[in-house]
Parts: sequence; C-alpha cells; structure tokens
Amino acid sequence: MEAKRILISVAVMAATIMQVLDTTIVNVALPNMAGELDATPDNISWVLTSYLIASAILMPLTGYLTDRMGLRRYLLISIAGFVITSALCGMAESLFQMVLFRFLQGLFGASLVPLSQSVMLQVFPGEQRGKAMAIWSMGVMVAPILGPTLGGWLTESVSWRWNFYINLPVGILSFLLSIRHVPNTEIRERRMDWLGFSSLAIAIGALQLVLDRGNQDDWFSSRMLTIAAILGTLSIVFFFVYTLTGKHHPLFDLRIFKDRNFLFASLIMTTIGIGFFGGMLLNSIFLQEFLNYPTFEAGLYMAPRGVASFLVMIIVGKYSGKISPRIFIFTGIVASIFGNYLMTRFTGEITAHDLILPMMLQGLGMGLIFVPISTLAFTTLPKTIAAEAAGIYSLIRALGSAIGISILTTFYSREAEKAWSQLRGNVNIYSDALHAYLAPLHFGIETHQGMAIAANAVFHEAQNIGFIAGFWFATINFIFMLPLLFLVKKTQAGIERAMQASPE
Repeated sequence: MEAKRILISVAVMAATIMQVLDTTIVNVALPNMAGELDATPDNISWVLTSYLIASAILMPLTGYLTDRMGLRRYLLISIAGFVITSALCGMAESLFQMVLFRFLQGLFGASLVPLSQSVMLQVFPGEQRGKAMAIWSMGVMVAPILGPTLGGWLTESVSWRWNFYINLPVGILSFLLSIRHVPNTEIRERRMDWLGFSSLAIAIGALQLVLDRGNQDDWFSSRMLTIAAILGTLSIVFFFVYTLTGKHHPLFDLRIFKDRNFLFASLIMTTIGIGFFGGMLLNSIFLQEFLNYPTFEAGLYMAPRGVASFLVMIIVGKYSGKISPRIFIFTGIVASIFGNYLMTRFTGEITAHDLILPMMLQGLGMGLIFVPISTLAFTTLPKTIAAEAAGIYSLIRALGSAIGISILTTFYSREAEKAWSQLRGNVNIYSDALHAYLAPLHFGIETHQGMAIAANAVFHEAQNIGFIAGFWFATINFIFMLPLLFLVKKTQAGIERAMQASPE
C-alpha cells in the first residue's frame, strides 16, 4: 500500500509542478517571445494574463466536475488537455495563437492543483495528512520559485519554446501513472448553478484583469480597467446575494466557511499572498532591475529561499503528527518577519552574500507556514467535500497571490515615484552636495553629461527607497498575520491523530 501511495504522489505531484511552474517559467522569456511573435512589450503581457484569468475562472468548478466525471477521469482529461495545449503554445506563430493557446492551457490546468490536493488527502490516512500536505506543498511552493531560473536557462540555452515543450515528458509520465494508480471516485448527480457560476466567473475574470494590468495601465486611468472593476464588483455582490438567498443548488456550499479552521486558514492564506508572493516578485525586480543581475544569475541568488523551503517542508512533514501546526506556523511567521526586515536594510552596495540569510529566512517561513496551514484548513472537514473545499482553497490562494503581487508592486511604484519627486528638487546648480558628487567625475551640473549622471543617481536612490518601503510593507503584513493564527483552534481530532502517530 505504501508503494502505491508513492506512485500516486509522483503522478499527481508531477501534474501540480507542471501547472504551477507555468505561472512563472515564461516570465523571463517574454522579451524573446515578443521579438519572434512580433508583439509589443505591452501586448506580450497578455500571455501571462490570459493564463491566469482562465485558471481563476474554471477553478471554482473543480468540485462540480469531479462529482460529474469522477476524480480520476477529470484528472486525466485535465492532464491530457494541459499537455496538448502546452505543445500548441510551443508551436505558436503569432501573438493571437499564443494568447488563445495559453487561455486553453489555463482552463485545462485550473483544476490540477486542487485535484492533486484532493487525491493526497484521500489516499493518505488521517494521521499522515501532515506528511501528504508537506509533499504537496513542496511542489506548489518550490516550483514557482525555481520557474524563473529554469525558464532563463532554457531560453538562453535552447529556445523560449522549450518553456512549454518541457511539459510534455512530465505530463505524459503523470498521465500514465494516474491512469494506472490514481483511484476513482463515484459519479454523483449534481445540478449546476450556471447563473451563479457565470456571475462568479465574470467577477474573478474582471478582478484578475484589474490586478494583473492595474500597475502597468495606471489603474483607473484606464477606461477598460474602470469598466472591469465596476463589472467585477457588481458580479461578486450578485453572486453572494444570489447564493445565500436563492432556493437553488449553489455552485459551492458557502457553509464550508462555518468551519472555523477552514475560514481562518483561508484568511491567513490570503494574507500570505502579500508577504510571500508579492515579496517574491519584489525580490526578483530588486535583483534584476536595481542590482542589474542577469536573469539566470538572479534566479541562482534566489535559490537559497527555495532550498530552505524544500528542506523545512520535509522536516514539517516528518514531525507534523508530533508538533502542533500552530507552533510551526508561529515560528514561520517570526522567521518571515526577520527575513523581510533584513531586506529593509538593503542598498545598492550589497553583495551576493548579503542575500543568503534573508532569502533563507523567507524560505524557512514559507515551509513552516504553508504546509501546516493547509493541513489545518482540512482537519475538520469531511472527505466527501475534499475536492470542493480544495477548489475553493486553491481559488483563494490564487486570488491572494494576485492581490498580494498587485498591492506590493503598486506600493513600491508609488513610493518610488514619491521619492523621485522629492529628491529631484535637490538637483540644481546651487547644491554643494551635487557639485561634490560630480567633481571626481570631472563633469559640471551645467553639462548634459553631469545632468544625466545626477538624474540617474536620483532615480536609483528613489528606487531604493521604494524597495525599502515595499519590504517594510511585507514585514508589517506578517506581523498582522499573528492575531489570525490565534483564532485557529486545535481540534480534538487533531490531538488524537497526533497521539496515534507512531514514532519514527
């Protein structure tokens, strides 16, 4: 039985890694794709947006489609569709084809993460759920961290098209193992709330569009984003009113949120989006645009976070039945606070060695928080609603990531712009400090070269102030996460499982 669980874990984790990796692996390849597909830097970003929107829209249907098709059949359809659309993305010859195939790839991949989580929860017994969530979390957390590094290497060594072709062997392996080893579930009759789904899909799609392109298009200065925000707000209000007051079969049972652990775990997961996923993007921008590290080199400097996260997840999985999840989470929050605080002290003069400790602390925080909070979320939920709960939880995680990335990048940009406006007032011919700065370079402030050097120095300093403000924002975010942790209860079921866990 243990060997079968290992094969099932390999099957579903291969699918999970494949899907999550594709959210970040193509980021570094966008300039190369834009040149070959004859797209502008603005238009090529739709390659990312289309994938995220499609994934977010279909994710709430995970429970419904699992009931109607059976878990294994739906998993196989998702894997096969993802592999085929990945191949089509690699063969795309125009921007239209690429965006279309990426949208289809997002649709097929939307349920891979919640399906894999549901499978892991069902095939592992209660006392081993912590270990199962540790294995699952390794793929969900480590894959997007390693994505830019792998994508940069593939793009430089072979071609950007291999960012998609790499899914083929992984997907085929996952498909073959799944068809043989993943257990199926009974098909259950279930009516579909198409009106509720349509309103939620519009709300999610509009929200994802606003969050993904807001900073780039200056938010509500864009007519398209203003319309999307209004449409999304009206749709989400309608969805909640319709779901809570209607006499129909709802898209998903909102009573899941009456479970205290699932509710507060979901809130913590949403909050994590700012500190972890937003902070991870800010780290990448800091290394590539501020310190001017090449893409592959920047990915290597971020590797300590992925390595630390991977190692601590193994430890958490081993001792999850013996140590309270809340202790792990509390330690992880503290490690994250210190890791982000150290980054608030960064300047343009830091070395690669200065990056190791804060990156490792952030990785420790990821591993110590993400695995136990996922375990706590499902501790008191019955297995019969595991797939539906996993779909909702994955949707919350995806939206939390999008919200976190949007909030932190916008905060950084606004703080950098504010600092630029304040600092550039000091660039004038009466500034003794400016004359002293330019003197060793043998340029005067009245020359074009001197003015350009001064402007570049001010811009660089404004960027640094923006990054420091962003890292402070992430640090404070983790501090505010602590009260939510104390609202999560340790259930008697969890205590019993801990006592039953055999020592290793």
